Amino acid sequence: MQDSYVIPAQTRIGHVHLKVADLERALAFYCGVLGFELTMRYGEQAAFVSAGGYHHHIGLNTWHSKNAPKASPHGVGLYHLAIVYPSRRDLAFIYQRLRAAAYPLTGASDHGVSEALYLDDPDGNGVELYWDRPRELWPQQADGSLDMYTMPLDLGGLLAALDDGQPLT
Repeated sequence: MQDSYVIPAQTRIGHVHLKVADLERALAFYCGVLGFELTMRYGEQAAFVSAGGYHHHIGLNTWHSKNAPKASPHGVGLYHLAIVYPSRRDLAFIYQRLRAAAYPLTGASDHGVSEALYLDDPDGNGVELYWDRPRELWPQQADGSLDMYTMPLDLGGLLAALDDGQPLT
């Protein structure tokens, strides 16, 4: 069978649903640290959080994972979920919040197309916080394909974006 179907360009990931060991601890991270808004709870077993009033970007539940150990970094499953911020200044702001909360990063990278912060949530799920550079600035190879890379992110330069006088998005 010849399959020429290409997914529509407007398609996007609607939400991610995570198994967590402790719902309150997960909400303290996703709402308290990252600033997502709680949109709904299913008793003590599940909750939905979002940005900007969407029904949910992240679902959290303990249906099969209450009090379970952290996710293994060497097993199959989720590598990380990625949360895209609308501007570099917004990424700088969340980095400042993480620093103020003494929340540890597992990495910080410049990928050419984006700048990213990496951390683990309290259950060991990888989380990437990033912003995309404008498409016209994405590095390209001679044939026009992307030329993404991984270089250390200048965290001081990122924080300097807070001083540009622009309002947060």
